[in-house]
Amino acid sequence: MGMSIAFYSVNKQHTTPNSYDKLRDLIYYIDHYYVDSVNHDQLSEDAILGILEHLDPHSTYSDAEENKAQTEHLEGAFEGIGVQFNIMNDTIMVVAALAGGPSEKAGIKAGDRIIFVNGEPVAAIGITNEQVFKMLKGKKGTQVKIGILRPEISGILEFEIIRGIIPTHTVPSAYMLNEHTGYIKIDQFGAHTAEEFTEALYKLIAKGMQKLVLDLRGNVGGYLDAALQITDHFLDRDELILSIKGLHAKQEKYYATGKGIFKKGELTVLIDEISASASEILAGAIQDNDRGTIMGRRSFGKGLVQRPFDFADGSQVRLTVSRYYTPSGRCIQRDYQKGNAAYYDELLQRIINDEDTVTMTADTIPATEYRTKSGRIVYGGGGITPDIIVLHEKRIHSNEFYQALNHTALIQFAFNYTNQNKTALTNKYPSAETFIKKMYVTEDILQEYLRFYAQKSARNLPFLNKEESKALSTWLKAFIGRNLYQDEAFYPIINTMDEVIKKSIRI
Repeated sequence: MGMSIAFYSVNKQHTTPNSYDKLRDLIYYIDHYYVDSVNHDQLSEDAILGILEHLDPHSTYSDAEENKAQTEHLEGAFEGIGVQFNIMNDTIMVVAALAGGPSEKAGIKAGDRIIFVNGEPVAAIGITNEQVFKMLKGKKGTQVKIGILRPEISGILEFEIIRGIIPTHTVPSAYMLNEHTGYIKIDQFGAHTAEEFTEALYKLIAKGMQKLVLDLRGNVGGYLDAALQITDHFLDRDELILSIKGLHAKQEKYYATGKGIFKKGELTVLIDEISASASEILAGAIQDNDRGTIMGRRSFGKGLVQRPFDFADGSQVRLTVSRYYTPSGRCIQRDYQKGNAAYYDELLQRIINDEDTVTMTADTIPATEYRTKSGRIVYGGGGITPDIIVLHEKRIHSNEFYQALNHTALIQFAFNYTNQNKTALTNKYPSAETFIKKMYVTEDILQEYLRFYAQKSARNLPFLNKEESKALSTWLKAFIGRNLYQDEAFYPIINTMDEVIKKSIRI
């Protein structure tokens, strides 16, 4: 949606004969009669939050700093020094200096430990990710001084880095699952997602893709325009994608242009309970037009459209202005009449109880029947129900395995191993594709990790069976691959264990 409107003060022209601006009068009374001084900004924000609490769960307020961060997130770029980092042993460890970014140009390398930022110590003080972001991000053209320790060099190295624009990517993975089947993952629908997706689509088609698995799991949405442009690639001209209508907004309908480049190939869209908003628009359009197969678990259920209204201080309220409807006419917004807490608790209980074991019917949700283009029955009022439901993967391994898998020692060991062997690894595996095909985590490497994990966790050395060893080795390979070649190596490795993707290939 992306539009905004300037804030204006409420005055007599905006009141009715039976109402007036009580909030404005209350502020006046507090100003002139209250016993103590007050923080007007805080009072205003508290009042805004209190009002929004009585509307819907998706009408929200963000202060100037939060609004800037959200905008950067969707616009696909932020201002900073361009490093990926992890906090290990209470120290900021540089995982990668982003290609072409200010840090890479200044000479920052993976493995560097950031000790000082602008003269302030940042090691061994319990620093958080949020604090690191605040210190390293800043306006383009501003300077930040950092002091680092580099393993092979004694003493502290000092760097002066000029912050710049750092692009972010919303299509982290696009590759061929097999000879004819491609895979594309979309993390969110941002300002540049449509062009990233189109570029990925062209590349896979050139490699012979006839079938596509589009992964929208965990994608909470974003810009409507991006969802419309991507959906357009799959539908014939004049097929309906979406309708929008609200009390103060005239009805709008969006149709496919027929200019898409994958209108005939087989399509499977993966969703889960976190897939929301723009993700549901895309999945709903594909399902209602009988264009492809929806697979996974029932989506979030957000069918409300927000419009941003900007305040003079840089803060913003995102107000729900209309509802969207899929081509069959269904609104998939979940009920929120019991309040925000109950609204989100319903989703949590659905995840915990794996409620998708029962396909939604008219008896299980407050909705009417709708018909897809071919006459199949679908339901509104509670998210998009997949055509093929795949439940949460059950715990099939020992507790020892899951403890060794989920401990932070795994990421730390992979980072250390990559850093210590980077030259040998890049010489042997000069590309992500070579690494994926030929790199093998030996038993010696796995046992080295298990000893490292036992030391870090203060647990006994775990004993794993053959399947557990294979799975843990795959995770270890994936993290080493990410340190070397980012997501280009990570997802193709980790997806070999993904049951939903395996099933989508079989289907």
